[in-house]
Amino acid sequence: MQDIGDLEIFARVVATGGLSAAARELGLSPAVVSKRLKRLEERLGTRLLQRTTRQVSLTETGQGFHERVVAILSGMEEAEAFAARRSQQARGLLKVSAPTSFGRMHIAPNLKPFMGANPGLKLQLSLSDRFVDIVAEGFDVAIRIGELGDSSLVARRLAPVRRILCASPDYIARHGMPENIDALADHHCLPPHNNEPWRLESPAGPLVYRPDGPLMTNSSEVIRECVIAGLGIALRSTWDISGELRSGKLIQVLPDCEGSKSLAVFAVYASRRFLPAKIRVFVDYWAELFGPRPYWEG
Repeated sequence: MQDIGDLEIFARVVATGGLSAAARELGLSPAVVSKRLKRLEERLGTRLLQRTTRQVSLTETGQGFHERVVAILSGMEEAEAFAARRSQQARGLLKVSAPTSFGRMHIAPNLKPFMGANPGLKLQLSLSDRFVDIVAEGFDVAIRIGELGDSSLVARRLAPVRRILCASPDYIARHGMPENIDALADHHCLPPHNNEPWRLESPAGPLVYRPDGPLMTNSSEVIRECVIAGLGIALRSTWDISGELRSGKLIQVLPDCEGSKSLAVFAVYASRRFLPAKIRVFVDYWAELFGPRPYWEG
């Protein structure tokens, strides 16, 4: 098979009418262009061009060869354009990991428009609250909620995370509304499922409070159901309890003290270079849907 580079040089020489002009357009020296043309003719075993000091002209064989070369190069351009168009379309299998509650409440209900807009895409959605190694486990992208740490992965912020102290009206009616952070010592507080302290921001600055209460569990969803049922006060993300806040099942406690604002919802993937269309359209969709003021904030 002929060297495509030699064919391109040959076609450019014919188009410009001379070796020097073709060399200038290609960024090569006339000597290199002449050498490549000679190599092509030797490989073919025939003369393609008649050369003079001022111009070149096609031989009879060269004329027929040129017509076919132009068709080949045109076909290559068309093939590249086709591949470029195809690369902009989301196709194939997309493997996604997401936290259980967030995936159930905010990914699953919003999948229909995304899937409808990307009919060539097949989505494999895995919901888990454990930390997933997306490279080792073969995921294309992961939805993560937390602080952005140092990582070799690319992380795109999809939405802020706002966390508030909350309780049911029934609990407040029975135990009273705490007036400050120290008053929480007289209340039933529901520790997070990972038993980490509450990191809060207040008018006086950042503070850390370690809640204590009658319940211990490894399930965030158990904490959610218990605070709704009136068992105590909990620190919850608004994406998790926005419906209960609107309906009045939950009310905010100590509104001047909210969770750290450094948390966010991120889409995490392996590399920004040569980003496949299936990952790009997926991340773009959620970034646009959620945004800096996500719909769950009302």
